[in-house]
Amino acid sequence: MDLEKPPADRPVPRAEGCLTVAVRLPVRIVVLVLVVPVRVVWDALAVGGRLLRDSVLRPVGRALSWVAWAVFVWPWGALWRYVVAPAGRMLVRLGYVLLVVPAVWLYDRVLTPLGQVIGRAARGTGAVLARALRGMGAGLAWVLRGVGAGLGLVYAWLLVPVGRVLVALLQAAGTALVAVGLGTYRGVAWLTRYLIVVPAVWCYVWVLTPVGRAAAWTARRLGRLVWMIFGAIGTCLYWTLYWTARILLVLPALAVWRGVLVPLGRVLAVVGRETAEAFGHAWRVAGHVSLAVGRFLARLLRLTFVEPVRWAWRTLLVPFGQAVRDTVLRPAAEAARGVGRITRRTLAAARESARQTLAAARESARQARADVRRTLFGAPREPGPLPRAEPRGEPGAAAARTLGSRTTALTKD
Repeated sequence: MDLEKPPADRPVPRAEGCLTVAVRLPVRIVVLVLVVPVRVVWDALAVGGRLLRDSVLRPVGRALSWVAWAVFVWPWGALWRYVVAPAGRMLVRLGYVLLVVPAVWLYDRVLTPLGQVIGRAARGTGAVLARALRGMGAGLAWVLRGVGAGLGLVYAWLLVPVGRVLVALLQAAGTALVAVGLGTYRGVAWLTRYLIVVPAVWCYVWVLTPVGRAAAWTARRLGRLVWMIFGAIGTCLYWTLYWTARILLVLPALAVWRGVLVPLGRVLAVVGRETAEAFGHAWRVAGHVSLAVGRFLARLLRLTFVEPVRWAWRTLLVPFGQAVRDTVLRPAAEAARGVGRITRRTLAAARESARQTLAAARESARQARADVRRTLFGAPREPGPLPRAEPRGEPGAAAARTLGSRTTALTKD
């Protein structure tokens, strides 16, 4: 019994009915006839697309990118590198020489001394004004102290006694008003309690409460009676409608579902499953067929077209291309390199001339600044002769100690 059981790792085959076996073979034949041409056309399109991408689109794209770089990128880069950048550096240096250096000199030589003179004058004027304001402030403070002393006397000898008398009068009047108001409040409260509150409480306790309880008990009993009546009517209607709907709708629908729809759905499920599996099987078989046809066509194309073209390329075109390269392209490349060297030398000479022009402009600006400084402040003072150094050793006669001198060479200033 144990030997007849399938091993654990082997899948158990699915039980198939006679309907499945009867549907499978005709469906697979029909699907294979329909799918094989579609798969062949699909594989042909895929191979053609890959060939078009590798042989045409990629080389054309690379050529277009190189042409776009040569037409749009390289001219602008050369213009920026050899024209705009040198011109910008020259303008920056010229602006520094013509604007920044004169502005710095004007600030250091003119504006700074002028500001210092103005600041000193302002400090002197401010000291004078401060002294005058201090004197005026002292006089005003003395006057204000006198006025404050007079006001203090008035407050102490006049306002304080009057205020105390007014406070005593107001306290007496307030006490009288509080006594009158308290008596009035107590009288009104007593009358309100015994004329309004006590009768109202008696009426609520002995009249309204019994009447309300009786009305509430009557309303509860009537509500229960009405609820019982409507509950019985609703229960009858519910069960009547339930059994009517079950007999007229549910049982026929259940019979149709179990007797018609479930078997039809099982048949359609078997047909759909077998159709899907047939499509997968036919697609794989068509792939093998398409691969065999493609290999045959590729071998035929290689024998009829590729091999003759390869022989023509190796035997005719390669030697001709080498001859053209040695006789035409290499001399043209040498000539282009010579033109490039001449162009670079011309650009270097132009940069050197621009540098010399800028140096001459800087020297002219320096001479102009020196002339302006000499005109405003005069020629600089020539350095005088250096003082002669005394020989080391003993001090001279003028520096030696004498009888009338209190210093020596060591303590002399």
